[in-house]
Amino acid sequence: MDLLHVLKTRYTTKAYDAARRIPEETVQQLLAALRYSPSSVNAQPWHFIIADDDAGKQRLAKATPDSGSLSYNRPKITQASHVVVLCARNELPESYLETVLDKEEQDGRYADAAAREGFGTARAGYVQQHLDAGDVAHWNQKQVYLAQGFLLLSAGLLGVDATPIEGFLPDVISEEFGLKEKGLTPLVIVALGYHSDKDANATCPKSRLAPESIFSKA
Repeated sequence: MDLLHVLKTRYTTKAYDAARRIPEETVQQLLAALRYSPSSVNAQPWHFIIADDDAGKQRLAKATPDSGSLSYNRPKITQASHVVVLCARNELPESYLETVLDKEEQDGRYADAAAREGFGTARAGYVQQHLDAGDVAHWNQKQVYLAQGFLLLSAGLLGVDATPIEGFLPDVISEEFGLKEKGLTPLVIVALGYHSDKDANATCPKSRLAPESIFSKA
């Protein structure tokens, strides 16, 4: 599929066809897009909660009450085929960094022990900089939004509709899934599936600022 075409035609879906399911092969490709997303120093400071059935989606929908300012997002969660909660790690402890380092070695990223030690030391140094600045959690959250971008573009390339949702009660999600105890913060929900005929946004032309207003030459 042509990338420019996808960029021009993908959009934020407002209503889903609850009867349509994403094929499992496509779901696995979308999950791979999350797993292979880039992150600073390959820290991968994230966790993804997947709701692929009604029970799971109802658990997530608790964060968008039936009444109130967030209720408009509830049908997107309950009627989508699959829903993903993108969470950020609150910390990057030494034990976690060691786990990442072990996996990198297992995957053949290091020619020898010295190479492993060198990169491990460098990554720990970057983490320490953010510890000193007191912004490790914020640094991690920025990486999670990179993963969201990869997910949205991958969905477009695969012909899957998507909706990024920040309009939910994060404390409700945290309590429902025990995220505070796991050192995780829920940042954004992404609904995935296929739009319904009631989705007025499906026929709206895309609007973006002119190139000359957003690009300049160095």
